[in-house]
Amino acid sequence: MQPKIISFFLVLFLGLFAVDLAAQAETDNCSSFLVTKGASKDGAVMITYTCDGEFLATLQNIPAKEYGPDDYFEITGRDGKLKGKIKQPAYTYAVVGLMNEFQVAIGETTFGGRSELRNPDGLLHYFTMMRLALQRAKTAREAIKVMTGLVEDYGYGSSGESFSIADENEAWIMEMIGKGPGEKGANWVALRIPDGYISGHANMSRIGEFPLKDPENCLYSEDIIGFAVRKGLYNKKSGKPFSFRYAFDPPKPSSLRTCAARVWSMFRRSAPSLNLSPAFQRGEKGAKPYPLWIKPDKKLSLSDVMGIMRDHYEGTPFDMRKGVDAGPFGSPLRCRGLTWEVEGVKYSWERPISTQQTAFSFISQSRGWLPDPVGGVYWYGVDDTFATCYVPLYCCIQDVPKPFTKGDLREFSWDSAWWVFNFVSNFANLKYSYMVEDIQKVQAALEGQAISLQPVVDKTALALIKTDPELMKEYLTNYSVTQGETVVKRWIELGEFLICKYNDGYVKDENGRARSKGYPSEWLKKVLKLKPEQFKLPGWGEEKKDGRLN
Repeated sequence: MQPKIISFFLVLFLGLFAVDLAAQAETDNCSSFLVTKGASKDGAVMITYTCDGEFLATLQNIPAKEYGPDDYFEITGRDGKLKGKIKQPAYTYAVVGLMNEFQVAIGETTFGGRSELRNPDGLLHYFTMMRLALQRAKTAREAIKVMTGLVEDYGYGSSGESFSIADENEAWIMEMIGKGPGEKGANWVALRIPDGYISGHANMSRIGEFPLKDPENCLYSEDIIGFAVRKGLYNKKSGKPFSFRYAFDPPKPSSLRTCAARVWSMFRRSAPSLNLSPAFQRGEKGAKPYPLWIKPDKKLSLSDVMGIMRDHYEGTPFDMRKGVDAGPFGSPLRCRGLTWEVEGVKYSWERPISTQQTAFSFISQSRGWLPDPVGGVYWYGVDDTFATCYVPLYCCIQDVPKPFTKGDLREFSWDSAWWVFNFVSNFANLKYSYMVEDIQKVQAALEGQAISLQPVVDKTALALIKTDPELMKEYLTNYSVTQGETVVKRWIELGEFLICKYNDGYVKDENGRARSKGYPSEWLKKVLKLKPEQFKLPGWGEEKKDGRLN
């Protein structure tokens, strides 16, 4: 009997693999926020993930499956050639997006780290590891065991990664980097976020020192310190404790501005009382790094977390809606590249949590007081987090909204949710401060309705699970699919409304009459500072009452 090969090279992996390669040059592609159950308002463990990059993601629904002794998972390179294969277990679990049927969810951000530690022959890239872990793990701890075991057996091919891993009880942050060409395995450490606390990471290694004898809360690769010593990355004689961050991803000025700043903003919004200084993210000499986790001032709701993922440093000196760089209509969007040079001096735009380059994002809810099929909810959105609308997808569903499964980056289509949301957010940038208010009204109504309906949907599902578990899955599938399709339909209507209301720079009033709104006076003053004479009318102030010049 010939071995049966199971091919699983997803479209989404292709896109993320491209992002991973691009990240080596500019590691500022993703943001992740972790909330333990003791830090959330309803007791849910929540993690977030913005997968930022110019690619069109398609939402995947992978059913649970049984495998035989001759079944394998096939790893294919970008050239389509077989790189290797991994033995399948007897049974794999169902996965929706990046959450499985047992409420386990995984996100990541790439920090890159020391380039010499990347292994080009490593079979597993980070996204493949995440998918395999979700298919094989019932808890966050099991997911860590699966991921680290796989790279030990098959080699790790990505650069440095930070992972957010959650289940219904715990949230973990794990950081991993390779050992260099020709060496299997990886250097890694995983820490459990203390209950009642929050954490975050954004393309910069966050784990410094860690306890060596606390397996309940800290796991790490066996030879991590010995490896660092052999490679000259840590000197035991220095008297300083070993730090993962300083050994494998020492802070760089560019990382502080574009990466540490996002963690600072997550924390300053969650715990204003700490009055966290921006000194470290601005690269001030001697400033201390931000802690790995903090306790929020109040327990965070799902809506609070959505708000944090929509941050542009509002209300801070770095507010991206302010200044000449925001244009006349206060746009917080900045085109890539983030850094540039003028007359030999390097500069950088602010890099916010919410960026137009987001391909997709999610907020996972793992709720331990409910059965797994009802407790796990994957709130999914595409494009810019500020202008997206999150759709609730229960972790047991057997289908997903079709508009989120379609699309081609090279061809616009109203059938693709990704293109629909991109149309609205891109058009809004023409008159941002006006149009964003219209977007937020629709966004708030749809998300508010979904959040308000959640207890009712949960209650109905709980009643069904006692009598007919399959009917319960059908009910939650229909609800999730309908929510997704309704949101996309409403967003198409929103796009049509915006292009009509704001056509040619006018703003139509409630009666449909086009009105000239012009530019904000503060912006006009800035224009005149740059060009004080160009726009002045000749003979201004010398006109007679009949309108003629003297």
